[in-house]
Order: sequence, then C-alpha cells, then structure tokens
Amino acid sequence: MLVITRKNNEGLRIGENITVTVVETSRDRVKIGIDAPSNVRIIRNELFDTERFNIQAAVHKPAADLLSLLRSQQDI
Repeated sequence: MLVITRKNNEGLRIGENITVTVVETSRDRVKIGIDAPSNVRIIRNELFDTERFNIQAAVHKPAADLLSLLRSQQDI
C-alpha cells in the first residue's frame, strides 16, 4: 500500500486517466473527489464487500433451500 500526505486541493494521479483530489478535511473525515472515465467502476469498500458476500451466498445456496423455494413458488 502506498501512503502519502496531501492537503486540501492536492491530489494524485492513477495511470493516465484517473485523478484523486482531497476536496475537504475535517476532524475525523476526508472528502475526496475522483475524476475517472465512466467505464471505471468506483465503489466504497464496504459496499463491495457486501456485494461479494451476497453473490457468494446466492451461488452457494444449498439445494434443499432452492427446492423449498421452488415449492413455495408453485403454491402461489
């Protein structure tokens, strides 16, 4: 991990087309701005982890749970 120090309105570049800028700092938070092409996905870590967990849970659903789900759908 690269760790650097930046002040308000200072930033850094990632590759040729991504710029990260410190927009504002306060006591316990840093607000950053990210300028990247629209095809670059930007997501907060906690949302990424939740998304990955949900996908894994859906893929690894036990067959018995799927069978009971199918049966309940037929009762509708």
